[in-house]
Amino acid sequence: MKPISTGTSTSSASIAGKTVYAILFAVSFSHLLNDLLQSTIPAIYPMLKDKYRLSFAEIGMITFTFQLTASILQPFVGFYTDRRPRPYSLLAAMLFTAGGLVLLAYAASFPVILMAVALVGIGSSIFHPEASRVAYLASGGRRGFAQSIFQLGGNAGSATGPLLIAIVVMPYGQYNIVWFVLAALLAILVLTRIAAWYRGHLNLRAASGAPKETPVVRLSPAKITLALTVLLVLIFSKYFYMTSITSYLTFYLIDKFQLSPQQSQMYLFVFLASIAAGTVIGGPIGDRFGRKYVIWISILGVAPFTMLLPYVNLFWLGILIVIIGIILASAFSAILVYAQELVPGKVGMISGLFFGFAFGVAGLGSALLGYLADHTSIEYVFKVCAYLPLIGIITGLLPGLNRDTE
Repeated sequence: MKPISTGTSTSSASIAGKTVYAILFAVSFSHLLNDLLQSTIPAIYPMLKDKYRLSFAEIGMITFTFQLTASILQPFVGFYTDRRPRPYSLLAAMLFTAGGLVLLAYAASFPVILMAVALVGIGSSIFHPEASRVAYLASGGRRGFAQSIFQLGGNAGSATGPLLIAIVVMPYGQYNIVWFVLAALLAILVLTRIAAWYRGHLNLRAASGAPKETPVVRLSPAKITLALTVLLVLIFSKYFYMTSITSYLTFYLIDKFQLSPQQSQMYLFVFLASIAAGTVIGGPIGDRFGRKYVIWISILGVAPFTMLLPYVNLFWLGILIVIIGIILASAFSAILVYAQELVPGKVGMISGLFFGFAFGVAGLGSALLGYLADHTSIEYVFKVCAYLPLIGIITGLLPGLNRDTE
């Protein structure tokens, strides 16, 4: 990794409008490590279900607990740090995550498992608003590109986690989760360097008297509220569908195609890897052609493939999850940057709101889908969720920004 300078020149360059690549890729790497650690939770669901005889509803409650703690605090953390940035809170976030993983490795009961995933969720709620702000500050005005690079790290980590779980934990047992704490220690080293740059950047920005941001376009409060509501509904559609895959694809493959847990994890890895590959597309295209186009294609455009998924054989399922992952992946960066441009000067609050809402929807969705699976079947869950991307039709209600069409 290229050395990260904390000196005046780098900060000045950032303020002057140049993309600070060293910081941008460092924060993306820390996002990779953070989300790799978080992805260990759904990856061990088959093991936990067998070991503790859990129902699908209890599996859903584990996800709900993690996502609830990861979602509720994020807007408040972002709102607070918009006013009083706390660069070294990134280290505190990783300590919470590491503590949760240690507890999860030695958890011997369902309540302790819930406590462990709650700690990991708290770490996530602190990490995402501030790390997203660092990516924003290092963007040099290329906000879609910067957010895509930041998301690429997170999605790559989410894809790698299940693969490592299949190799390190599944064959040897739950206690081996403790090895993932090494990734948390590496993240702390990287975040220490990032926090030093972040603090220096804030000091130089204050000394230079850099002006506050102004809106990209001026809209009435009612139109801004409508636009934010539409964006949150689109996030609901995207993440409610995605949680059906991330939480239950392994069970679907085991049940319908009689795959082993390790084999099913490989398909989950393929889906998450396709998300990582597709993430980098949405931001730069949105920067150049307009974010509404990206949102239209990403949410509504994936519907034909999601509706086909429950009816295909194993070969075509492998093809479809790649297509679905790539198309869906482009949406979040475009949606988040669009929202940040609607409400300038509130990067932390908007990032916290949208990351938190995404996690909250995923958690609620997992709990509800687990309950539905217990009372019907996993295959029925996939058939119902296939229609969620059709909600993307409401993208037409969004006002145009930059090159977007009205």
